Parts: sequence; structure tokens; C-alpha cells
Amino acid sequence: MKGIVCDRVGLLRMRDDLPEPEPKPGEAVVRIRRVGICGTDYHAFAGRQPYFTYPRILGHELSGTIEWIGDNEAELSPGDAVGIIPYLHCGTCIACRQGKTNCCANLRVMGVHVDGGLREFVSVPVTHLLKADGLSFDQAAMLEPLAIGAHAVRRSGVGEGQTALVIGAGPIGLGVMVFAKLAGARVLAMDVDSERLAFCRSWAGVEHAIDAAGLEAPQMVKRLAELTDGEFPTVVIDATGNARSMTDAFGYLAHGGTLVYVGLVNGDIAFSHPEFHKRETTLMGSRNATREDFDRVLWAVKRGTVDIDRYITHRAQHDHMIERFAHWLQPESKVIKAVVEWP
Repeated sequence: MKGIVCDRVGLLRMRDDLPEPEPKPGEAVVRIRRVGICGTDYHAFAGRQPYFTYPRILGHELSGTIEWIGDNEAELSPGDAVGIIPYLHCGTCIACRQGKTNCCANLRVMGVHVDGGLREFVSVPVTHLLKADGLSFDQAAMLEPLAIGAHAVRRSGVGEGQTALVIGAGPIGLGVMVFAKLAGARVLAMDVDSERLAFCRSWAGVEHAIDAAGLEAPQMVKRLAELTDGEFPTVVIDATGNARSMTDAFGYLAHGGTLVYVGLVNGDIAFSHPEFHKRETTLMGSRNATREDFDRVLWAVKRGTVDIDRYITHRAQHDHMIERFAHWLQPESKVIKAVVEWP
């Protein structure tokens, strides 16, 4: 079986001798058709990804067709197009027992803790398959990154009449913006890239885009005060994975507001406790997504609410992926979302 392996930091290698999947009871074999490339994959390649060991087959934004499946309650059959939930939870830990499978104490994420989908076939629990009737393979593969944004929005509790500030206009931040809008919020976008901000306006329909390039935190506080009549956003969701941005975000929040970290930084965050305390701030982490979030995204994509064609900006056939990957890492490539195609 062919597949692409990240052997070590900075080295991807095509192999044609990978073992074929051997499904366990309750699993199906899926022929992979699309693999979205995520920040996690870029960070793993560059050696900056927590929870990661080498060698590893990357890829957790996946879609394909069922190659083999046994009897199942989901009424799935060979040939069905599916998306994949790549978070393999144990089902028995304290988080799983509360329905928080996204942060299972024994979580294994495909492409991070166990091998992912940059290969011809994968074996996946039937419970982690999403029937993708009416969706293209591109759309089905994008359910996962968008579900991360949908989960952060649901976790934040933002709703009708509230103002949400989303910091970071990458693929995850864009998903946060779309689902905050669907929740009825007034959405402000903040980033240091003017082209990304223009995309936020046209693609996600944000009300205001704040260019933070060259601005210090006090200047951004002043701008936010102007945009909110001095009240500030009731929810701030940081999708940057940047320690300075995540620290500064405490100062952008309304009294009684909620700050959500959906981005991940490999380090510590420090903040002023008096500022945190006087606002009675709620601080949340948001990790991965649950099936409920995937179902919400599936509904939105089927409705045409989310434009996947514009969300995907770059693509490569699997046999050209390695030569393109290093380019996608460069800012001048202007990648929003890259996709690898398998035949």
C-alpha cells in the first residue's frame, strides 16, 4: 500500500510497502480520496507539534469511500462516500462518560498519536464515519476543521445580539467566524494579514475586520472600544496559537465575558490576575470536536452556508504532495487550505 510518511522533522517520504489495514471488530476500511493539510501537519513537519512522535503518517482531515464494512447499525455500505471523525476516544474515561469525547483522557488522534490518512486505505471505527450523501469529497474532508470552529463557538455560548471577536484568520478562525455568525453574533475579525482580513469579509461575512499589523495592545483596545461603544466583545476566541496574542486577548474582553483558546501554543501563558478577576472572566480551552459539532457542520455545508470551493485554495495529487508541501509552509504561498487528492 502506498502512503506518505513523516520519518522525522523536515522529512516526508513516499512509500509503497505500507501494510494493508486489518480491521478490528466494529471497524470499516475506507479508501481515502481527500486529505486536508492542517496547521498540525505543518507543525509536526517543522518539529513544533506537542503530543507527536516520529515516524508518523500525517492526515486527519479525511474523506473517502467505504471499501469494506460488516453489518452495522448506521446502515453504511461498501461504496458509500464518508467523512471521518479522526478522534479515537476510549468511551470509558471521565470525559467520555460526560459526552466530552473530544478531550478523552486516552484520546488518540489520527495523524498525531496514531497513523493518519495520507495513504490509500485506513481502518476506522464505524462509529467515526459520517455518511456524506450529497457532498463532494472536498466538502466531506473539510467537515473536521470546520467542526473545530463549530465546537469552539458552541462551547463559548455566544448567541443572538452578542459581539464575538475572533483573533486569527486561518482555517480554524474562519470556521469560528462562520459558526459565530450562524449563532446570531456580530463578528469582528482580527489578524495581521490584510488579504486574510479581506477574505474574512467576503467569505465569512464579518461585520468588521481589524488589521493588527504593527499595532500594540493598547491601540487594539482603543479600536475595539470604538467598535463596541466601549463595552468590548462578550466573547473572544483566539485561534492563533501565538502566545503574545493569547496573552493580549485578556484585555479585549467585556466584563463578565468569556475567552476561548482554540489555538494551541507549545508553552505557558501568563496574565494579570487583577484584570482577569475584575472582569470575572471565564477562560476556556476548546479542543477538537464532538459528533454533535460534525453534524452541525454537515447540515451547514449541505445548506450551502459554507463555501468550500473558496476555502480550499491549493491542491496536489498525492504523488506531487511532497514537492508542494514545503511551498505551502511559506507565507508567500497564501495558502488558506491545501488538499491532497488520492485516486
